[in-house]
Amino acid sequence: MGSEDGYLLDNARREAGRRFDTFAELFDPWTFAHLDRLGLGAGWRCWEVGAGGPSVPAGLAARVGPAGQVWATDLDTSWLTGPGDAVTEVLRHDVTRDAPPATGLDLVHARLVLVHLPDRVAVLERLASALRPGGWLVVEDADPALQPLACPAEEGPAAERAERIRRGFRALLAGRGADLSFGRSLPRLLRGAGLEDVRAEGYFPVTAPACRELEAATVRHVRGPLTESGAATDAEVDAHLVWLAEEDAAVTPAPLITCWGRRGGG
Repeated sequence: MGSEDGYLLDNARREAGRRFDTFAELFDPWTFAHLDRLGLGAGWRCWEVGAGGPSVPAGLAARVGPAGQVWATDLDTSWLTGPGDAVTEVLRHDVTRDAPPATGLDLVHARLVLVHLPDRVAVLERLASALRPGGWLVVEDADPALQPLACPAEEGPAAERAERIRRGFRALLAGRGADLSFGRSLPRLLRGAGLEDVRAEGYFPVTAPACRELEAATVRHVRGPLTESGAATDAEVDAHLVWLAEEDAAVTPAPLITCWGRRGGG
């Protein structure tokens, strides 16, 4: 991740670990389907930007093998500790200020990172500069404004409360500098950074147990700012969390836009 200043969903809270687990469950199959399609394999040198949790670095390391190298970076690397491997190097790194950990890379990947950064365009250009000719930049970010509903197919008091809480959460994100329509701008930005063969796709899980778990972890994480802003009372947050524990509660995260492009010359 980039600078901690103003960041709403910091890694220091225990809820961050649950969010990383749900990201892995919801998004890792989608993410690695794209990376594998680009040829990710033995010997690749990869930079995982704002890694957060361990699942993507571990997936990269398994694919590049002992001949490859993975740099996993974040401002807070506490969730990346534990049993490691000879392939992965974990580094504390501020992507808004620090130079890339390496250059001439085959792959640079960032998921749910740039949307939170005020200088996201400059960061994207820095990521592209770390590639070798022919190397791939893959950026995945949310676009909450593209599909703003928490419960697209639900009605009733619980769903109405969920929508109010989701609107309050989005307002907090925007107030901290997040661009709620950032995902759809990625193709233009990757082309502007000089990348070629730019493509993009969207992933929209409508409902799953992990969707409920992600919503609950997020609401717990931002409970204080939510109630302080007047978006919800403590009683409403409690009722929302009870509802999310029910199997028939249906909530969905914002669409994830995956965009990739290749540095020319390869």
